[in-house]
Amino acid sequence: MRFLMLCAAALSLLVPSALVTAQSAPQPGQVRVRLVTSEGTIVVALDARRAPATTANFLAYVDDGRLDDTEFYRASRRTGNPKLGFVQGGIGTDARRMLDPVRLEPTTRTGIRHTDGTISLAHGANPDSGNGNFSIMVGDNPSLDARGPTGGYAAFGHVVSGMDVVRRILAKPTGGGRGPMRGQMIQPPVKLLRAQRIDGTPRPTGRPKPWLLGLPKR
Repeated sequence: MRFLMLCAAALSLLVPSALVTAQSAPQPGQVRVRLVTSEGTIVVALDARRAPATTANFLAYVDDGRLDDTEFYRASRRTGNPKLGFVQGGIGTDARRMLDPVRLEPTTRTGIRHTDGTISLAHGANPDSGNGNFSIMVGDNPSLDARGPTGGYAAFGHVVSGMDVVRRILAKPTGGGRGPMRGQMIQPPVKLLRAQRIDGTPRPTGRPKPWLLGLPKR
């Protein structure tokens, strides 16, 4: 009887571990990326099947090291509920790290909505200007989905671990900024130390890396 009880106890310890492993394993058509920040580690699973162009763009920045030593610089908190909103990070305005812009893959085409934990590509006034800046949702943000003539933003994956880190970043002190970013710049920014592909083989672009040569920002 004691032997059976010990076996049952051992199984109770093993099963949760097995479940965690299964949940964190890559799914078909997904590529996981590890984002190591000064606040902790975030792992995102990119949906290469439904958002192939946006995923390929993000992986190019990862495989080239263009996201290493950058920042999470924005925390956009929802009015009335500051625990919800989104955080934004990446290369900022550093033209030395920029690759060619990627064409928008709207949510109406991909079916990936801006729900809690979704990663989305940022862009300027031109919806086809996305590059090396991205946002991670805290709570649902349906206003970022495509609506009628408005293309919205390209959601292309979701967080599989580290949402506690994302929430800590969202809660950071903010100020400064202009236009839609007014009052939302993290002070000081959270360091994005490195971005690493977990699944598959890295495919660097082979493009020049002027930021490593100490050349000034443009």
